[in-house]
Order: sequence, then C-alpha cells, then structure tokens
Amino acid sequence: MNLELTGKVAIVGGASKGLGRACAEVLAEEGARLVMCSRNAADLDKAAQEIRTATGAEVIAFAGDLEQYATIQALVAAAIAKFGRLDVLVNNSGGPPLARSVDATEEQWATAVQRSLLYFARMSREAIPHLKRQGGGRIINILASTVYQPITNLALSGATRMGVVAFAKSLADEVGRDGILVNNVCPGSLLSERMLGNVTSRAKELGISLKDALVERARETAVGRIGEPRELANLVAFLASGKSSYITGTTIRVDGGLVRSVL
Repeated sequence: MNLELTGKVAIVGGASKGLGRACAEVLAEEGARLVMCSRNAADLDKAAQEIRTATGAEVIAFAGDLEQYATIQALVAAAIAKFGRLDVLVNNSGGPPLARSVDATEEQWATAVQRSLLYFARMSREAIPHLKRQGGGRIINILASTVYQPITNLALSGATRMGVVAFAKSLADEVGRDGILVNNVCPGSLLSERMLGNVTSRAKELGISLKDALVERARETAVGRIGEPRELANLVAFLASGKSSYITGTTIRVDGGLVRSVL
C-alpha cells in the first residue's frame, strides 16, 4: 500500500529511543522527511544518522527540552526554515513521574502537567497554522493504556493523558474542515525503556526478578507476548498517511489485548 508520505514533513518528539524512534524510522522508510527531537543530543544525533543511512531520508536532529514552550516554538520554526512546510506531527513525550494518587508531590504533579498535557496542546497550537497552509495534515498523540485502566504507580499518567484525549477530541472538531485529522494512539506492553522502567519498579515491589515480571506482563495480554515499538509505529504511519482520510477524534490501543475494556 502506498501511504502517500513521500516528501511529507514530519516532526517526531522523543525520537532518540523507543516508540519515538520507531515512529521516525517507519515514517522515513515511507519517504517522509523528518525533524527528530529529544533532550539528549548525543543519542538523538546517533539515531538520526542511523535513520539517514538506512533509509536515505532527509533528517534534522533538534535537541531540546519539550517541556519548555520556547523549545517547541523553536522546533516548529526549524522545521519550516529547513523544509518550508509541515504535514505530520507525532506528539510523543517522556512519561510523567512514577507516583501514586495518595502521595504524588507538588513537583511530580507540575512535571506531569508540563510533560504529559501542556506539551501536546502547545505542539498542536504551534503546528496548526502551518498544517492549514498545506491544506491539511495529521496530528498523532502517543499516550498510554492508562487512559483505559489504572496501572500501579502511574496515577499521573492516567490523569494527564485523559486530559489529552479530551483536548484532542475538541481539536478534531475545530480543525476537521481544514483537512487536519487528530488521533491518539495508546501503547501497552511494548518493549521500550519506559515500559522496562515501570516493570522494574513493579518487580521490586513484588520481590521478583525483572525476567519474571516481564513474563507476567506478557501473560496479561491476549496474544501472550510483549510487543515491539514498530508495531505501534506502523499504525502511526497509517494515521499519518493519505489512507486515513476518514479517521479523526479517535483513540486506538496497540496493546496486544492487554486492556480488557469493551469500549
């Protein structure tokens, strides 16, 4: 299937590792030009060069802290300065601090709101004028399965990411007639550093090994295994493409059947 992404310009957040990098790789393989952003310049430069070498794609590496509004403004400006257009926004940020509802600190709440709520709103606001100029585009938010069910130590994730779901639904209504489609993707049990951190914390609480904790997590899924980041990235590429022209305002899980909710 031709996803019609050749020559399109995509910004991918949190792109040096994990889910963000997988999204960048698949978009590049489909012919998109990339602006990759992450805090760690060394890791980001390495990832960008590896993607250039593997795909031949044009890639900018933009190091910066996306919790800062000034960084977001500079990131979008850099994309426009280099490529003259913007078509796809993959909003992916580091997860909020691990915390429980009963004792999350003021500092943890502040970090969670900046990183896992305001970031998505700010990126979208800065990108939309450029997407409108192109006659449309795609905004894809990478969230978490905490949108559907609580996970131990991830209370702040659920609270902030549910806010993004509500924001994205409103935004989809507001910009749909401009040809801009807005969707959310919720990973669960995908093998990333973030997930390994969560599972490691849980293993310590239960007094079991990381290996045993991963086996238990795999058993919780309908398919009986932990997924790979590219399995999420393939969906992101489809939502970024011209083939997703009647999908907006929705939230899609990529979790191997981890979440048992019927809705």
